[in-house]
Amino acid sequence: MSDNTKKLQEKIALAHLGGGQQRIDKQHEKKKLTARERVEYLMDEGSFEEIGILVTHRTTDFGMEKEKYYGDGVVTGYGTINGRPVCVFAQDFTVFGGALSETHAEKICKTMDLAVKLGVPMIGLNDSGGARIQEGVRSLGGYADIFYRNVQASGVIPQLSAIMGPCAGGAVYSPAMTDFTLMVQDTSYMFVTGPNVVKTVTNENVTSEELGGASTHATKSGVTHVTSVSDIACLEDVKKLLSFLPQNNKETTAKLPFTAEEEYSDELESIVPDSSNKPYDMHAVIKGIIDTDSFFEIHKDYAQNIIVGFARLGGRSIGIVANQPMSLAGVLDVDASKKAARFTRFCDCFNIPLLVLVDVPGFLPGTDQEWNGIILHGAKLLYALSEATVPRVTLITRKAYGGAYDVMNSKHIGADFNYAWPTAEIAVMGAKGASEIIFRKEIQQADDPEAKLKEKETEYAEKFATPFEAAQRGFIDEVIMPRDTRRKLLKAFSLLESKTVNRPDRKHGNIPL
Repeated sequence: MSDNTKKLQEKIALAHLGGGQQRIDKQHEKKKLTARERVEYLMDEGSFEEIGILVTHRTTDFGMEKEKYYGDGVVTGYGTINGRPVCVFAQDFTVFGGALSETHAEKICKTMDLAVKLGVPMIGLNDSGGARIQEGVRSLGGYADIFYRNVQASGVIPQLSAIMGPCAGGAVYSPAMTDFTLMVQDTSYMFVTGPNVVKTVTNENVTSEELGGASTHATKSGVTHVTSVSDIACLEDVKKLLSFLPQNNKETTAKLPFTAEEEYSDELESIVPDSSNKPYDMHAVIKGIIDTDSFFEIHKDYAQNIIVGFARLGGRSIGIVANQPMSLAGVLDVDASKKAARFTRFCDCFNIPLLVLVDVPGFLPGTDQEWNGIILHGAKLLYALSEATVPRVTLITRKAYGGAYDVMNSKHIGADFNYAWPTAEIAVMGAKGASEIIFRKEIQQADDPEAKLKEKETEYAEKFATPFEAAQRGFIDEVIMPRDTRRKLLKAFSLLESKTVNRPDRKHGNIPL
């Protein structure tokens, strides 16, 4: 064996040790896998090829020249997941707490450039204490180099970020600009400024978990799209999410084998209650439409009055946006509008057809909503659906009132097929409110105002709180029986596979951010 061969083997062995066995043991004590263990679990067995394993930092300040580790705190490379090529980086917390240096950033940037060049998804496994302070502006510049590439890759290749430890300061903005962020309960957190700074500046006492833990970002901020119970569960969620996505914006998601049968769903017939004010779970509607057990929900715990997620219909990957009557009666508010708009834009970026399920009584009223910009945020969803060129199909199960009817993928904003169940109520507002306005004088002058209101309410409901007026106008393509829904949707999406849309030439639109 030559000296150089022996040296290479020694260096590779040192690189695999990261920051040393003691730090690896500490990582395991926190119920966290090491960077290499994560990559090994994520990728197909034997498929990972590492890039930059012998890279070390160039810093000589503060005695750093005496402390060097091969790989410099990040594992980068490429391989396959379920046979599909991907690029990946995994930050190694055992080396300087995963802190980002100039060379650490260069490795990530090189991998991102490769992913764009190849047209394959980019997956980042984040576990870092932030910028390496010994390098000053060089580490900050490294972050900016990554941010720039996130933006250039946006809408070109899918970008997934798994937060599997700390992610603080400027580091948070890279995951925020990727398509999906996944976090691990109890071991991961994200914040721009930590609890100590918050205490100093605002005098608030808050823990890392309260400030930026997985639960906080899953329920309050919406920063994280998927929350997992462990490192292993998180990596499995990455794999599952990836299965619904194409390699890049020029491709479509692979269609799974599917053989059509009768495709009737009798369970859908009894889901919508007789009373229009009684809630029901839209998940039951989704379950009755899609391929068995194929729904993967996004933002499950955030803005629960709207549901978004991926599923398969006849083996095809589709995106679903659905009002949820079980939460706030399914109204659109600030958070729901943002959640649905962002998901819609992602699906449009990557050629994933959209199914919109509608049961919406309108936008949530109140000073809180108005002062927090429901006008602008509601317009985001309207804008996102209006500009989407992917196949778009709408089903109105019950209420479609007011401006929310327009916003939820109506025929007027370019939906391809619009269906309604016989239970659909399409009107400016509910029958009671409308009757109180239209027939105010009659009701006031009546001997029994209450009975008169009931009479007029019934009259209005029979005329407008049905799908038939909209169907007569062509705003609804067909009123269908619930049990026929899956069969109709299978045919519609199959037909729409060849859909093309030509848009005016422009740099980009100006979405109401």
